[in-house]
Amino acid sequence: MIYCFFLKKESEGQDFQFYPGKLGSRIYENISKEAWNIWKVKQTILINEKRLNMLNVKDRKMLEKEMIKFFFGNNKIVS
Repeated sequence: MIYCFFLKKESEGQDFQFYPGKLGSRIYENISKEAWNIWKVKQTILINEKRLNMLNVKDRKMLEKEMIKFFFGNNKIVS
């Protein structure tokens, strides 16, 4: 169990770190399994609506920025 920064409550933590690097560690430690599943739905919508290509570095960086805003608001995070 962790305190989920996104849901603002105690919730089941993730089974393993889904995202690499420092950002991935912060997500693993502060974002619950439930919140991650909510993000996956939002991520799919963003990819489809903005026609993002996950092979394109620029598109992946844009999606990462959206993920940071989604989970942590306007807090600056070094990834």
